[in-house]
Amino acid sequence: MSIEGKAKEAAGYVKEELNEHGKSPESQKKAQEGRDLRNEGRVEDGKAPKTSEPGTGKK
Repeated sequence: MSIEGKAKEAAGYVKEELNEHGKSPESQKKAQEGRDLRNEGRVEDGKAPKTSEPGTGKK
């Protein structure tokens, strides 16, 4: 587990959570960027990327 991977996952999580409920295209774009960053960090740490819809509670 790398510190960089954990930091990317955490930063992506925060960015996704802050923007996922916005209705504007900018909010949706930022939420997607957060998901991408989160998954990039997960892959660096050897975990599978999250593929479920955000907010469903599926792991």
